[in-house]
Amino acid sequence: MNVREFVVALRALRLWSGLSYRELAAKARASGGTLPPSTITSMLGRSTLPRAALIVTFVLACGLDQETADRWAHVRNSIALESERPASRSPESLAPPSDSSAGQTPADSQVKGHSRLRRVVAGLGALGLVISIAAFLLQERTGGQHRGVVAEPGLPPEGWFLIQPAHIPDHGFCIGEGRERNRRTDRPLAVQRPCTAIVPDTYLAATSIGSVYEIRWHHPEEGVGCLTVDEALTVDEALVAPAECTGAPHQRYQLEPTRTPESTGYRIRPTHSSLCLGILGGLADVENGAEVAQATCTGAADQVFLLKPTTRSS
Repeated sequence: MNVREFVVALRALRLWSGLSYRELAAKARASGGTLPPSTITSMLGRSTLPRAALIVTFVLACGLDQETADRWAHVRNSIALESERPASRSPESLAPPSDSSAGQTPADSQVKGHSRLRRVVAGLGALGLVISIAAFLLQERTGGQHRGVVAEPGLPPEGWFLIQPAHIPDHGFCIGEGRERNRRTDRPLAVQRPCTAIVPDTYLAATSIGSVYEIRWHHPEEGVGCLTVDEALTVDEALVAPAECTGAPHQRYQLEPTRTPESTGYRIRPTHSSLCLGILGGLADVENGAEVAQATCTGAADQVFLLKPTTRSS
């Protein structure tokens, strides 16, 4: 593997992560690292090797673990060491693959493209990183979204949904943006409100853990945010609000299928607390604007939600 192929693999990893440069920077910052979007742009557009420490920070921000990040750094260091050695092979074997398309048919270009990709995958596979590239190829992520993701049995596929409180299915309420009813603050919160023209659009994004999802709000004005338990609190009545997506545990939720009189519902449990999301006032809280909050799991219907597949409205 040469420098060019390594940088190509870094780009593929970024696509596999489904994260924007800004989201990668936020994830690195949340873990105590530094990875400005401008640095990512330079790293993925350069023709020289990035620093090993930067590689580690980048790979971790993409969602891989420390062991895998260390392997990427090891590959980087091996390439750097090899480039410093006197040439011991023929110039032909060292020559980078040509990008010239002159005189080639589309089929020829495709075959050569596949050949280059196989070389990248082969180089990474020796160190166990082929899994990352294979996941990218099979899932075909685009803009942070999967295509054709197959969920585990009983779990929803990744996609757009209406989230409806199960204790009042006849009220036509869904989870959307609202404000605190006591007017203590004026910040956006997750509340139950009429499903008609619900804002924002809600996207369930799968994670590497099969039953764990991010709940992403796509707001027509504010952009993308992840539903987040306030201040990562682990106590009852902590409210839920949109915030910049960082992949933190209090932005991720385990879905537990459970039967309801209507259909299959889901308990939604923040991974940092193992409590359950529900309606702040419990079963009796059937008002428009009732806040979503985490609380000790009771098994009651106000802590169960129906997921209705939909399309993005905007």
